[in-house]
Amino acid sequence: MGKVVIGMSMSLDGYINDRTGSVAALYPDFETLASTESLRDSMLTTGAVVMGKRTFAMGNPDSYADTYEYQVPIFVVTHHPPAKHPRETDRLKFSFVQTGLESAIAQAKAAAGEKDVTVVGGATVFQDCLRLKLADEMHIDILPVLLGAGLRLFDSFEEAPILLDKIKVLETPVRTSLQFRVRK
Repeated sequence: MGKVVIGMSMSLDGYINDRTGSVAALYPDFETLASTESLRDSMLTTGAVVMGKRTFAMGNPDSYADTYEYQVPIFVVTHHPPAKHPRETDRLKFSFVQTGLESAIAQAKAAAGEKDVTVVGGATVFQDCLRLKLADEMHIDILPVLLGAGLRLFDSFEEAPILLDKIKVLETPVRTSLQFRVRK
């Protein structure tokens, strides 16, 4: 069975978006991001993705079929599925899970088989994975920018302390990727 890996990019001062809700400052290397060691490894080992509704809706959901780095089943945690089901491929299928994060993770694990479940985007989904002890690993990419305001990843997180073991630190010209094992 694979691992559940939660991942997020954030500014050095802990923000996952700026005061307007934009994540642009956290992806100045978007065009080259897919060639980084951490994302290449993740794409190879991921068998399913879980994401929150806001993350799903950040871009054009129909474009996921052609451009999303994870061409695997995607489980979107939401109270209300979109009126129009997004375009899919043979490998990338969308499931809109209305029964909560634990159910989405269980469905994603079944779909992933021996591969990992990668959880992307959304402070609430990220924090809930930790709070519910669903995450096996945490991958944080730190960008060399101070946003000063916006949404902080751990501001309202009350589950501390959660102990982590460092697995790996990877450097690129733009980001530092920190990988941790979550102690159970």
